[in-house]
Amino acid sequence: MPFVRIDAHGGGTDDDRLDALGRAVHDALVEALGIPPDDRFQVLTAHDAARGTLRYGDYPGVRRDAGIVFVAITLRAGRTTRQKAALYGRIAQLAEEYAGTDPRNVFVTLTENTSADWSLGNGLAQYVGSGSC
Repeated sequence: MPFVRIDAHGGGTDDDRLDALGRAVHDALVEALGIPPDDRFQVLTAHDAARGTLRYGDYPGVRRDAGIVFVAITLRAGRTTRQKAALYGRIAQLAEEYAGTDPRNVFVTLTENTSADWSLGNGLAQYVGSGSC
């Protein structure tokens, strides 16, 4: 059950590009981590590059530009370092293929938590025992 937030800056950010980035991240999660294909929860947000609502630099030697995309993924713990590395590579590859985003502009973070940290609706903790909080 990943929860994905994508913030895209400049570079022709529009509904089609945001949708393509969302598909890229979702497809990478399915391929690299085995997430179920119907497990798609995303918040896609466009930012106005002219107003500079997103900040970025060249750390650690990666020359980013206004086409930057921040991908924040929250998911339950348990993936290996190798799986995470495969996920990062696949997201960058598919973001370029689907949305024309240069891989150097794909910034990804993962935040892991436990089963008790999720409520998928109805005020229940579906991943914990009886499902109630």
